[in-house]
Amino acid sequence: MRNKFWMLITFTILAMFVLAGCGSSDSAGKNGGSNKKDDNTFKVGMEAGYPPFNWTQTNDSNGAVKIEGSQEYAGGYDVEIAKKIAEGLGKKLVVVKTEWDGLIPALQSGKIDAVIAGMSPTKERKESIDFTDIYYNSNLVMVVKKGSKYEDATSIQDFKGAKVTAQLNTFHYSVIDQIKGVDKQQPSDNFPAMRVALESGVIDGYVTERPEAVSASSANNDFVMVEFEDGFKTSTEDTAIAVGIKKGSELKEKINEILSKIPEEQQQEIMDAAIKNQPAAE
Repeated sequence: MRNKFWMLITFTILAMFVLAGCGSSDSAGKNGGSNKKDDNTFKVGMEAGYPPFNWTQTNDSNGAVKIEGSQEYAGGYDVEIAKKIAEGLGKKLVVVKTEWDGLIPALQSGKIDAVIAGMSPTKERKESIDFTDIYYNSNLVMVVKKGSKYEDATSIQDFKGAKVTAQLNTFHYSVIDQIKGVDKQQPSDNFPAMRVALESGVIDGYVTERPEAVSASSANNDFVMVEFEDGFKTSTEDTAIAVGIKKGSELKEKINEILSKIPEEQQQEIMDAAIKNQPAAE
């Protein structure tokens, strides 16, 4: 009787292990499915703080996309371009909100598949990552306070003695040196911070690209965009904007094919809509 009892216990334990093994197989299958699902995502890094290229908002209005790990959404020109690329790749777009300085490291580490953040394909950046073809061309301008003595400037040299800044680790900041006698301020981490500094009078102006300047002046009636007859000297690679991808990535050819199907007229229509839809300045 005791032997039968222990045999019953033994068979019960063996059955539990068999069932546990089956359960592990199911779990592995489910995990495999999850990994496959992850392979079907296109993870894009952006600041979500550089309107009209990209910004953060509280809902999905105007086609905004949910930001990974957040209750907020990302909208803007870059988001619309990212959506078209993701669709062309047959993948689901995932927006990963990342500080500007963290975008290239995030790409290199595999946290994101691409940088679509109003980034110019400069020679320095090309040493670390690859870039696709251009998906927007712009030019440099300044944003100043309405009514200031710099509002009617026609040359960058009119900013002699002015307190001027630009975003950290961008060519915008380096070109300030072209202004003789300028009072070059410390670079700013982001554009919202520069807008606050301009509004409060901490700076007299900041260097930016035309779409952002149009966005700033549209969002805040106290801001004016200044375009120059005698402007900053830049190269094409500085004012062009492209998608950043990992060195040697097979995505380059695929994304270029998708971008080739977005004519300049459509690019401008998307940009105009982004400027119109940007959130009001805080």
